[in-house]
Amino acid sequence: MARNLYAHRDLIWRFALRDVQGRYKGSYLGMLWSFITPLLMLSVYTFVFGVVLRTRWDGQTGNGSLEFSLIMFSGLIVFSVFSDCLARAPALIIGSPNYVKTVVFPLEVLPASVLVSSLIQAGISLAVLLAGSMVFLGRLSVTLVYFPMVLLPLVMLTLGLAWFLASLGVFVRDIAPAVSIALTILIFVSAVFYPVSAIPESVRWGVTLNPIALIVDDARRTLMFGQPPHWVRLPLTTAASALVLQLGYMWFMRSKRWFSDVI
Repeated sequence: MARNLYAHRDLIWRFALRDVQGRYKGSYLGMLWSFITPLLMLSVYTFVFGVVLRTRWDGQTGNGSLEFSLIMFSGLIVFSVFSDCLARAPALIIGSPNYVKTVVFPLEVLPASVLVSSLIQAGISLAVLLAGSMVFLGRLSVTLVYFPMVLLPLVMLTLGLAWFLASLGVFVRDIAPAVSIALTILIFVSAVFYPVSAIPESVRWGVTLNPIALIVDDARRTLMFGQPPHWVRLPLTTAASALVLQLGYMWFMRSKRWFSDVI
């Protein structure tokens, strides 16, 4: 798997750039929307959760609504990578019939390129987050150096599930709306809009079964709270994500021989 992806790294990168550029093709502002969109999101979240609902995080140092929104935005950046890739995965193969039928094409690069595209968008949002933290809070967490360690299981888990859903979407066309509903539910049960401590202890054990909730929590710790990730659960989450990655790749490579018969 690693050799295959590395051999097609240039192709993955070109498809990712084309995807990023295609999102804003024909618009007057172009790539500026990549900065405008997270800024608008941040403004809305600040008003709704910080001003109207007056919610606070456990590690929040002040009472400002802007600080709350920045902390929440750090978790949303992570979740957006996951949700964007999985929402698009079921239609990747059926939406590219020419690559399936007319040419010999490494179809496994399509989910990988979408992931890279989402990571580029997340990188822009991360720059907005760090700039906001520096300007409005006057600080940057030194634990930022741990964030790539948090990002690794997210990348592996997302790509493994994207391969699985991209393949399944060829044979089961109902999978796309089902994934959309599942992602809507998942964002509310993954402690994106609230701290893990807000979950009643009687059901908090369920968070340990949700790798996205653990990754989101570690992202907040490293980006905003100045804390390292949970050293006990991070290796477990990484190992489980690596397993999902390998299984998703195996499923995709074994099933893609039948894609042309179905499409």
